[in-house]
Amino acid sequence: MSQKKDKNKYSDTSQKNDDDICRINQILELMKDNDLVEVEIKHGDDKILLKRAQPQISVAPMVGQTMPMAYSTESKPQKDDNLIEIKSPIIGTFYAQPSPDSDLFVEVGSAISSQTVVCIIEAMKVMNEIKAETTGTIVQVMVESGQAVEFGQVLFKVKPE
Repeated sequence: MSQKKDKNKYSDTSQKNDDDICRINQILELMKDNDLVEVEIKHGDDKILLKRAQPQISVAPMVGQTMPMAYSTESKPQKDDNLIEIKSPIIGTFYAQPSPDSDLFVEVGSAISSQTVVCIIEAMKVMNEIKAETTGTIVQVMVESGQAVEFGQVLFKVKPE
């Protein structure tokens, strides 16, 4: 009889382990679905910490990959091969002004120097000021504020001085 009791004891432990693994898998799915990197769960004296590896971000497009096209709401200038393109140095979210109540950093017709901040790109909750690194006049804004941008995507077109 004690053997039967011991067998049930192991059966209960096995079932508990299966239930725990099932719950952990559910939590991992929730982490993946909600793009969470780390979750810590405490229940009484028990504690579990789950961490997912963070994906590596590629900063260069793959061969044959096309960049998304952005359209400007401004009137398009005539074709001018002498225009300089200000491109996004990082992947992130483009902001045309420092805050919603502020003026735009630049707009069509703005004169810029190499040190002029033309926008902010938010990447991983860090606000990165993007400088023109050229001198001239903005002739076209290629993206809208709040739009996601890719590495190398054209943000502005500038007529050099």
